[in-house]
Amino acid sequence: MTIVYLMRHSKPFRKLLGEYNANEIEQIRNEKNPLSCEGEELAKEMSKYNELQSINILYSSHYVRAMSTAKYISENNNIPLNVDERLGERKFGVKDMSDLPSNYFEEQFRNWDYKIGNGESINETSERMTNVLSEILANNNDKKICIVSHGTAISSMLVKWCDVRLNEDTKLIEIYFKNNLIFDGNWACPELFKLVFDNNNLIEIQNIKVN
Repeated sequence: MTIVYLMRHSKPFRKLLGEYNANEIEQIRNEKNPLSCEGEELAKEMSKYNELQSINILYSSHYVRAMSTAKYISENNNIPLNVDERLGERKFGVKDMSDLPSNYFEEQFRNWDYKIGNGESINETSERMTNVLSEILANNNDKKICIVSHGTAISSMLVKWCDVRLNEDTKLIEIYFKNNLIFDGNWACPELFKLVFDNNNLIEIQNIKVN
């Protein structure tokens, strides 16, 4: 069996709108956004959690907040951090977040081909996320793997094995596995899932709450 820990990054630093570089597009701002001081401490404490000991392989997206979360797991387990851009968050495709329609976050899960400008749909995000996970599984059978990524990207990855759906009442994305609700859509920073694979088949998934 291969165990994969899917982790959403720790708490990012939030700037006021006027503090952003007006010459940078939203994608660059998003990739560069670091962890807050609290986020650094949360990531450090999370890395000490029992489930994240004896990790054999560590991957992260190229976003600063994801790599900054993963660095503590790298240090605790004395393993290198592998960075793969395919593990990045779904791309919005706009110059500024204010350009997104007000219903964007719900609509992307109503219509999985929905996207804005040169951004990505959920289907496109799912394809790249599942492709990289399949490669990681193929090359690391029976290993203990940790992948640090992002909320929508992780939801998109799980589409291959889970029922990922929009709750129209709460407007949150719920995740079901074998008809059981495993995630109610309330994302924490960080958030942790444990997946158990038999080859490329997901046989068990847990949303691990550490606090």
